[in-house]
Amino acid sequence: MDKIPNLNLKEWLSWYKNKKWPTKKQWGWFWKILSRREKLVFAVCCLLFLSSFAVLGNSFYLKNTEIGPATAGEFNEGVIGQPRFINPIYISSNDIDRDLVEILFSGLMKYDSEGKIVLDLAKDYKVEEEGRIFEFSLKDNICWSDGKKLTVDDIIFTIETIQDSSYKSPLRANWLGVEMEKVSQETIRFRLQKPYNAFRERLTLKIIPAHIWKEIPVENFHLANYNLNPVGCGPYRFKALTKDELGYITLLELESDPNYFGEKPYIPKFSFHFFDNEEELKTAAQAKQIQGFSARIAPEANGFSEYELTIPRYFALFFNSDPEAKRIFSDPDLRQALNYATDKEKLLQELLDQQYYFSAQIIDSPILPQLYGYDPPAETYQFDIDKAKELLDQAGFKEDTDGMRKRIINKDASFKLTSDLKTGSQGVEVKELQKCLAKDPEVYPEANTTGYFGRQTKAAVIKFQEKYASEILKPVGLSSGTGTVGRSTRAKLNELCFQGLETVTPLKFSLVTVQDSVLAEAASLLKKQWEEGLGLEVEIKTVKLSNLERDVVKQRDYDCLLFGEVLGIIPDPFAFWHSYQKQDPGLNLSSYENEKADRLLEEARESSNPEVTREKLEKFQDILIADAPCIFLYNPNVLYLVSSEVKGVEANLVANLSKRFSNIEKWYIKAKRNWK
Repeated sequence: MDKIPNLNLKEWLSWYKNKKWPTKKQWGWFWKILSRREKLVFAVCCLLFLSSFAVLGNSFYLKNTEIGPATAGEFNEGVIGQPRFINPIYISSNDIDRDLVEILFSGLMKYDSEGKIVLDLAKDYKVEEEGRIFEFSLKDNICWSDGKKLTVDDIIFTIETIQDSSYKSPLRANWLGVEMEKVSQETIRFRLQKPYNAFRERLTLKIIPAHIWKEIPVENFHLANYNLNPVGCGPYRFKALTKDELGYITLLELESDPNYFGEKPYIPKFSFHFFDNEEELKTAAQAKQIQGFSARIAPEANGFSEYELTIPRYFALFFNSDPEAKRIFSDPDLRQALNYATDKEKLLQELLDQQYYFSAQIIDSPILPQLYGYDPPAETYQFDIDKAKELLDQAGFKEDTDGMRKRIINKDASFKLTSDLKTGSQGVEVKELQKCLAKDPEVYPEANTTGYFGRQTKAAVIKFQEKYASEILKPVGLSSGTGTVGRSTRAKLNELCFQGLETVTPLKFSLVTVQDSVLAEAASLLKKQWEEGLGLEVEIKTVKLSNLERDVVKQRDYDCLLFGEVLGIIPDPFAFWHSYQKQDPGLNLSSYENEKADRLLEEARESSNPEVTREKLEKFQDILIADAPCIFLYNPNVLYLVSSEVKGVEANLVANLSKRFSNIEKWYIKAKRNWK
């Protein structure tokens, strides 16, 4: 073993100058030969060096990395109600079905987080023949959640199933007249009867797997297990569902689909929890059992971020104005009167004060000009109760002594005495005379209606004349009856027995709406405004949504209907107001018909020029508002609350509530630093 030379530091360094790199043991000698002061200086230098290295290293790391999503965590969504058909061809007004279909399936097109329509299953498309032909090419290697390949056959099968009336799809009206051609396994061509500028929005329709559904008979489609255990092609796939002892679904679990063709979600597990009412939902949110839920108003739940969603829709009161239906609202004066008699600002404020909505806007037009950037209508119905009363008077509904409005119609009698009658006269007039006299036993106790004016009839006429002497005899200076029917006697007989018919029609009608606390309250407030302001009577009828669609809307069995309509991201009110849509499955709920309006709607949807579409729709709104087929009321926003731990959520303008999940692949809970 080497001995430590008896050297100072300078000599020690010189001694080692020409030697090999020191061993660990020799380094120990270095520390021992340092003086106390030298040890302190050396330690400070080392500390400064290490600190500088750490700072520089950290700076380099931060500069060359960024915080991004990590694949981890679980998201729990809370909803009220039960899923029925997790099947794209059956989704209609069930929000839960829409939510699940949005996550589990994909379409040729989709909505992005800004509400724009972008490619989904399709990698590109082209439009030909001025908007009559649309050709789409599929992305490569798209698979269903069961691993089978998705092809054009699946798209054709989905749309043909919807078009077939046997399957009773509520979407059938959207696809009537659309022809499809399989160009290849990856390319499909759609041919339309007329150009349609909003057809791309139709193609956000989610596709179902033909290899699953083509083996199921039409009569079993509604009953198939795949309606609650679906095979899809969305970012998530079905994992499991849990039911309670009564058979109600309480939990539906999803997991990230490894076969998904797009970006894989950062949140690997996504579950839906089902509640009976809003109170249960809020309790679960306060207990942090769920991380997301929608609400009309903000509940008292800490730790949630609020997203206010705007949907292109409106709620309105639709008058059944079809003249063939012979309903009360076929009269335009009556429809306009109720428009003037509706205080929309008061109605909306009362709904907001009662916390039925978080926020809402008053609506006056069928094309939502403030949302689509169109000009507002030239004229609207501002609240004016005097104008409403004037129109009701004009329509024949006058205010009675009891304050209620009635329409009184007098019709001339079908028969009147016109001839002078005396002894020996005979025929129809004599017979009617005898019937009239017989109504008073004191005048004509025999009551014989022979049609011959004899002794008994003459005696009855004398008694009649003397009974009404002040009107028949005294004016001509007579004190006793003559027994002949002259002008004054005939006039009294006609007054008593041959009056015209009087028809009294009270201003009364029924208002139908869905069994929903908000719409029921809105109906009640409208009833109060009209009854107090105009003196009419309204009967409110609330119906379950499923029954409303089947028994009421389909049959147009209502005087007026309080309901909502969703327009879509691309404005196209054709389905709601064109006369072709008056009958089921059309959605013209007012049975509105106007040739000019029809023509403008057709030209608006056929034009590929947005400015032409704008011009046509602005003209259309003015025509429709003047005809007053409904009362436009308001458009409420929806509040979506998400745990503050969840990032990446982007939602503002959405086609419907389910589109809050349009960028679900980008949601994340955990974060990490990634190299740039």
